[in-house]
Amino acid sequence: TVQYALGCNAETGDCWQELFRDDLNAVQSPYNTYLNPGLPPGPICNPGLGSIRAVLEPEDTEYLYFLATRDGAHVFARTYEEHLQNDARYGGQ
Repeated sequence: TVQYALGCNAETGDCWQELFRDDLNAVQSPYNTYLNPGLPPGPICNPGLGSIRAVLEPEDTEYLYFLATRDGAHVFARTYEEHLQNDARYGGQ
């Protein structure tokens, strides 16, 4: 929701700015769900076909948690404790 609030760069067309944890509370917008409880005031996107298919036919896995690393990779965890370890290792990036 913070990325949506920031919008796209009109000159470059880039819609995904690099964000860090401190940025999440700095963007003043009704769409920033880190600052505002509940849902944003309007829709921010629609799911793609791949996302819909993934929900309808999920992979058979033991993973319950995931996070994205700064380089765009994903790290998965089976337990909350493992997820916290991953967050300590990769979350501050």
